[in-house]
Amino acid sequence: MIQIIPLPGIPLIQPGDELPLIITEALRHADLSLQSGDVLVITSKIVSKAEGRQLDLRTVNPSSRAYEIAAATGKDPRLVEVALGESQEIARMRMGVMITRHKLGFVSANAGIDHSNVGPGGEDWILLLPRDPDGSAVHLRDQIGAITGVHPAVIISDTHGRPHRLGNVGVAIGVSGIPALLDLRGRGDLFGRKLQYTDIGLADELAAAADLVSGQAAEGLPVTLIRGYHLPSGAAEDGRAADLYRPLGMDLFR
Repeated sequence: MIQIIPLPGIPLIQPGDELPLIITEALRHADLSLQSGDVLVITSKIVSKAEGRQLDLRTVNPSSRAYEIAAATGKDPRLVEVALGESQEIARMRMGVMITRHKLGFVSANAGIDHSNVGPGGEDWILLLPRDPDGSAVHLRDQIGAITGVHPAVIISDTHGRPHRLGNVGVAIGVSGIPALLDLRGRGDLFGRKLQYTDIGLADELAAAADLVSGQAAEGLPVTLIRGYHLPSGAAEDGRAADLYRPLGMDLFR
C-alpha cells in the first residue's frame, strides 16, 4: 500500500537555510523515521528560496525586445526580460500568454517564474526556479542520507500546465535516487503481448501524487513523504528529470 504523507512543521524558508536539516527535524517532530525505498517530494519553491533565487523586478531594466513581447502579451516587460534570460526560446505567445522553452529543457508558462507565496514585499518580488534542480536533488539526498543514515529518493516538483489539457499538475524538475522515466518496453501485458512503446513518467506521477496533499495555495506543506512504492524488478535505480524532456527532434508540435 502506498502512503502519501505531508510533512508538517516546515517553516517559511529564507535564503541560505539548510533544507536537509529542516526536513530531517520536521521528520523527527512528526515521529517519522526514513525507511529504505522512501521518496521525498520537495516543492521547487522552497529549494529556490533556500538557494536565493528571489528577484526584485524593480532592479530589472527591460530590453527593447522585452517591451515588444510585453506589448504583444500584456505582460510586465520586466517579467518578460527575466523570462527571456531563463529561456532558450519563446515557443508561443498571444495576449495574456507567454510559453517558453526553459534553459533546463521543459516547456512552461513564463519560464516557471512564480509570484505566489514568494513572501512579503509586494508584487515586485518573483521567484525563479533552481539553477540545477537535478543537482539540487542529488545534494538533498546526499545530505539527508548523511544525517539519517537512509538515502531516500528525492524529487523536486513544480506546478505546470500541459499542452492540450486544462489544469495544472505537479511535475518533476529534479530527480535523484529513482528513475525519472520507467521503460516498460519488452515487458508482457495481461495476455503476454510484449509492450513496444511504453515509457512511464514515474517521477511526474509521484510529483502529481504528492501535489494532492501539498497543495498549490496556502497549505504550507512543501515536503511530502511517499512510502510503499516498489520499483518493478530490473528497473534502473537512478535517473534525472532531464530524462523526461522530449528532444526537439521529436516535438511534432513545434
